[in-house]
Amino acid sequence: MRIAALRRGVATFILAAGITAHAPAADEPLFPPAGDIPERFEIADEGFDFERREAMIPMRDGVKLHTVILVPRGLRSKAPILLTRTPYGADRASSRNASSRLEAVVPTGDDIVALSGYIRVFQDIRGKHGSEGDYVVNRPLRGPLNPTKVDHATDTWDTIDWLVKQVPESNGRVGILGTSYPGFLTLMALVDPHPALKAAVPINPMVDCWIGDDWFHNGAFRQVMQLFIYVQTSTRRSELPFWSDHHDDYERFLAAGSAGELARRTGMEQLPFWRRLVAHPAYDAFWSGQALDRILAARPLAVPTLHVHGYWDQEDIYGAPAVWAAMEAEDRDNDRNHLVLGPWRHGGSNGDGGALGPIHFAGDTGLWFRREILQPFLDQHLKEGAPGADTPPVLAYQTGSDRWQRLDRWPLACDGGCPQPSRRLYLQPGFGLGWMPPAADAAGATADSWVSDPAKPVPYRRRPIRPLWAADSTWREWLVDDQRFVADRPDVLTWVSEVLREPVTISGQPVAHLFAETTGSDADWVVKLIDLYPPEVPAQPELGGYQLAVSMDILRGRYRDDPAAPAPIPPDTVQRYRLELPMANHVFRPGHRIAVQVQSTWFPLYDRNPQTFVENIFLAPPEAYRPATHRIHRAGDAATYLEMPVVSGD
Repeated sequence: MRIAALRRGVATFILAAGITAHAPAADEPLFPPAGDIPERFEIADEGFDFERREAMIPMRDGVKLHTVILVPRGLRSKAPILLTRTPYGADRASSRNASSRLEAVVPTGDDIVALSGYIRVFQDIRGKHGSEGDYVVNRPLRGPLNPTKVDHATDTWDTIDWLVKQVPESNGRVGILGTSYPGFLTLMALVDPHPALKAAVPINPMVDCWIGDDWFHNGAFRQVMQLFIYVQTSTRRSELPFWSDHHDDYERFLAAGSAGELARRTGMEQLPFWRRLVAHPAYDAFWSGQALDRILAARPLAVPTLHVHGYWDQEDIYGAPAVWAAMEAEDRDNDRNHLVLGPWRHGGSNGDGGALGPIHFAGDTGLWFRREILQPFLDQHLKEGAPGADTPPVLAYQTGSDRWQRLDRWPLACDGGCPQPSRRLYLQPGFGLGWMPPAADAAGATADSWVSDPAKPVPYRRRPIRPLWAADSTWREWLVDDQRFVADRPDVLTWVSEVLREPVTISGQPVAHLFAETTGSDADWVVKLIDLYPPEVPAQPELGGYQLAVSMDILRGRYRDDPAAPAPIPPDTVQRYRLELPMANHVFRPGHRIAVQVQSTWFPLYDRNPQTFVENIFLAPPEAYRPATHRIHRAGDAATYLEMPVVSGD
């Protein structure tokens, strides 16, 4: 009785909903010869608020690129197109959730755009996922490094040309946006932009991968990126994991020895991109010829561009400010080349920007940026009749004071060409810091020293160090880790200022000028500029005594004079090293102190320097790794200092 009533209820629901149920044909076999999966399944999307289309768009050389086109339903007029080109999967980018709502399907950073009448397009670049052709990591422009007739500039041009002609809902205007590798692809579109390209938003882009982005920093190889290289280039769809038999990457990488030996053990020598890295450890024409800041500096500024940077970008901390500065000379009216500096990790502007680790900010800075800056910028340039966005030349979040600043220029202070010149912060006797040049200490010493042992490298974060993409990895936050975890190691030296009575504000690029010597013939130098919190922070107790890295980086000593020509370091001889640290816009508040840390290993973020000069550190033999004594000098003509971009006023 109950079953019969249930069946009647279902039938009533079907009729009320207007659903027509079809009974199987009388002659349909119980078990179809081809099985229970139809040759093609059509999604019933009549209740969706968007239409999903897929196309294989032909390029000029005949290769077809897989493209997903998401068109909002109910458009009242022609709509602009917002394009993202990616090596990470267009299907993945366009299906965040299984939903009938466009807002739920697109990436989280599209939360504003998805609701404002844009046609959203994602495309697999050639050789990856659903696209035809061959994949080349950061494929260079046509020319000496690329003998073919195609590159990402031509592929973007051909894609835009097809979209504005073949998508009937298009208003003929296209914007391009992307983060990280897609940020690099966004910049490549500016080399030879299609006339329909009206706006570009590169977010944390790869710009120069030897100077300071993914693969190297000032010649030191970012060894943790071997995981990315393995996964990204071993198969078309990136489905092979970088296997490991260690819970702690510190142990795994140390046991292997050199980066080259780890590659051999994991089969990476089969990968052409890995072999190119090993063949080009110095900043030769292979790297300088790909640097997008150099390339775009020589191109007209034809497309309004919004460059987005994060102060704690753990992957591409060099790119956005560098390429913005390179393009700035072409922005004669100061209204087409814009820079946003936010308190974010890599890609942090796309999500919740209320905090990074234990460091809290003034509200959700990511959402505020997307709503108040990104959306108006896109609307102004892509929607007919949209109001002006009033996008400032530079929008900078000031950490420490936690506020946004609208600026006409950047940096506010620098070593030359700025209204406010930098100030020198010197290392002092007794591990102090001060603004005046120091003298020798009471014992007549003019240097501080430590022993750097490659067998016991300084970890870049608290162990165990999990792989980048492990479920329990906190890779995204490591740049704001409390540096106290290494401050007491004998191979990490820390100099600390007196307690500040007045705020010290920096706006620009700190530069370390080291006068150092070593008993070895090569060395790495890591410099950290730190905001040392008061011993007690009542509003947030866990920040008592916290050591927040404001800016830090590494320099491989062999490249001290010429990044293209490595040379041994003369043992026991003072050498001068100049290390440009990442951009900062920070207030060291009263009650805080300024600290500087120096060390020579940062593992396994960077591969170990053997401290014995070898031709290629990728291939260094075990016997080359030797302890060495390093000395930092702090008196007379060899006084080590930080060039601090200090500004006055608010």
